[in-house]
Amino acid sequence: MIRRFSTLYVGHIELEQCGFAGAPADDRRYGNQRLIEAFDTTIALARATDELGYETLWLAEHHFQHEGYECIPNIPMLAVDLAHRTRRVKIGCAFNVVPTWHPLRLAEDYATADILTKGRCVFGVGRGYHTREVETFGNPMLDAEANRELFEEQVEIILKAFREESFSHHGKHYTLPPEVPYRGYQLKEITLVPRPVHPVECWQPIVSGSARGLDFMARHGIKGIISATAEELVQRWAGDYREAARRHGRELQLGQDLILGFRMSIDATVERAMTRARPYFEEHAKVMAPLGMLRYGEEHAKAVAARQAQSATAASLENGVRNRAWLCGPPAEIISYLKDVERRYPGLEEIMIAWAIGTPREMMIEQLTRFAREVMPAFC
Repeated sequence: MIRRFSTLYVGHIELEQCGFAGAPADDRRYGNQRLIEAFDTTIALARATDELGYETLWLAEHHFQHEGYECIPNIPMLAVDLAHRTRRVKIGCAFNVVPTWHPLRLAEDYATADILTKGRCVFGVGRGYHTREVETFGNPMLDAEANRELFEEQVEIILKAFREESFSHHGKHYTLPPEVPYRGYQLKEITLVPRPVHPVECWQPIVSGSARGLDFMARHGIKGIISATAEELVQRWAGDYREAARRHGRELQLGQDLILGFRMSIDATVERAMTRARPYFEEHAKVMAPLGMLRYGEEHAKAVAARQAQSATAASLENGVRNRAWLCGPPAEIISYLKDVERRYPGLEEIMIAWAIGTPREMMIEQLTRFAREVMPAFC
């Protein structure tokens, strides 16, 4: 049963001339004073979600984006600030790009945020998809297999550090602690200081539905977020996630331990909602298609798995609405569809709503408000 609603903000600034007819993505370049607008928008969204009854404001970690698209480099640090500006809303990491970190430094930063926010920071991990980010930090992104291998070892270290009072790790990429003398004895184990004091839920995006990825998540008890993805893929991946959990001894209802996410535009009619969303849909496609990150159908899913570029102009909002990656229309139609989702996924408890890159701050808050007042009461 759907009990909670959350939202996602990836950190874009106020962009001009959005859409296919606007500036090419790679031609955008903004100065520092413009790029830090993302923090003001985050604060405004945190206050709005806190007041409107949302469970979590999910944020995305990214680096070096002078184009103004994704401008938040450290979510746990930002979460501490936001928690002191709000009363109850959680701040979610969607996602910490683990290959840009040393795993123990990420574990320390998150544990500190967990304590200072009194448990209101939600942990999430991702492999990354920007070569400029991951390769600049000295780790592989072009080599997808090497990237996955490193990511898996890093996550294992982080979870071990969270869960065990002291630990050691001997893997391909890390030997922790190093075998060195320390104050007269030989190091054998190490303790994360501090460790989180609240239960840690770990979330990971499901972007290709690979058997290896789902098995890794199930083995470590990691929960999944499927967002802005064609309905046929959601159905398949939700079933595959459930089966992976079963192989590791956990019986789940369909949809349990998952969040389903949708891009959204509410208006009086489907046509008006699509008209409002279109320039930002197109801007989002310009940003994400060359990175192979659109998931509006089977062909897109294959490109995501292969890390292949997609055509931005081949993606259409009409297709996104048809396959339910996007929900566009009046509140009653959105409620009806989400009630159907609730019936089909009896274990599902949380829905995430989001907007495309470039959606203005004022529009996001207006849409959050309408959704909270006109859709959420049908479920909560």
